[in-house]
Amino acid sequence: MSVADLDDPRVWPAAAPAQMPFDAAERAIAAETQAEADACDARVRQWLLDAVTREDGDGLSRTLADAPSPALARHVRRLLAGVERELTSPRDALGTTLFAFPVIVVAAQSAAAPAITLDAVVADAAIETILRDARAFGGCETFALAPSLVAVDAIDVGRLPALLARAALRDGALPGEAIDLPPAPLRVDDVQERVHLRFLAGAVLTPPNVEPLAGDAIVRYGMPLAQALARALRHAGVTLLALPRPAQRLIGAVQSGRGAQREVSAQLFASNAIRRLRASVGEPTAILSAHRAPHAEGGGELRLSLSSPFAPKAAEGFRCPIQRYETVHEVAAMLDALLRDCRVSDVRVVRGVHDDIDPVTGGPLFFKA
Repeated sequence: MSVADLDDPRVWPAAAPAQMPFDAAERAIAAETQAEADACDARVRQWLLDAVTREDGDGLSRTLADAPSPALARHVRRLLAGVERELTSPRDALGTTLFAFPVIVVAAQSAAAPAITLDAVVADAAIETILRDARAFGGCETFALAPSLVAVDAIDVGRLPALLARAALRDGALPGEAIDLPPAPLRVDDVQERVHLRFLAGAVLTPPNVEPLAGDAIVRYGMPLAQALARALRHAGVTLLALPRPAQRLIGAVQSGRGAQREVSAQLFASNAIRRLRASVGEPTAILSAHRAPHAEGGGELRLSLSSPFAPKAAEGFRCPIQRYETVHEVAAMLDALLRDCRVSDVRVVRGVHDDIDPVTGGPLFFKA
């Protein structure tokens, strides 16, 4: 079997026939002509714009969480990203483009000790200097950064309308309140490395018809920015690596950050588990399966186990989330490619949707070789 045989373990709500915005989005996807698709998309964009203008972040977030399929969730989210772009890119006046750098932080204690909390404050003039010298925002040099790393909830769909409203220019100056966001401290409580997702948010003053987030500027500032963030987060007794990704508008940054966190987490799990199994019992067997999981996004997740029939108690497992706008096969393909990069030749797929809990151990259910 291949990863294409995996079933979707998530629970999808049934959308009413007249439910906006999904009815129009479904018509757009199924449209036979571009004109018909554009007309349907215009209805969806207007619905999204109205929600953003009302600052109904909670309603917008609930609606996207109730998408009846990955295709519709992705389509509506893409149109929302377009609304975000339009509201921050006026064609005949200066505007404020909100952005965020997804930052993957891999941290562990250097020795067993009580938990350590990193305050996530990164107010360092060196970071702004690095970005300005690298022309990180093209020709736009008037920008401001939040003083702390923030969590995904601070910039996700539920907060987007309020953030866009606060981003409006006043007297031609960048509004500081637009990036006055609560810090998200990082808890480091184990010698085992853990992967955290944070964002370095900011705002850049943008002239008409200028795209400040285009290009490949990260090749110029990526390494210096990673080093500056690691210095800002440095704490005695903690080993830490900061991996910034390119700046994007908020909708895109959230999506990119979640994907990056999952990918780095899977890489860290696989490399460590495979190394331990090869050192003790030889080549591992990888098993992919789909599971109901009430606390997971959409009520389901994929799971990867690495084990050997010669040492079943040495089996290790990874719980892989699936976002609403993703298909199971996309996420499974990422895991499959990772295993092949690690030269794991025995990759198996268990069809069907399985329970969350192993009735014997009381822990998460993983299949073993």
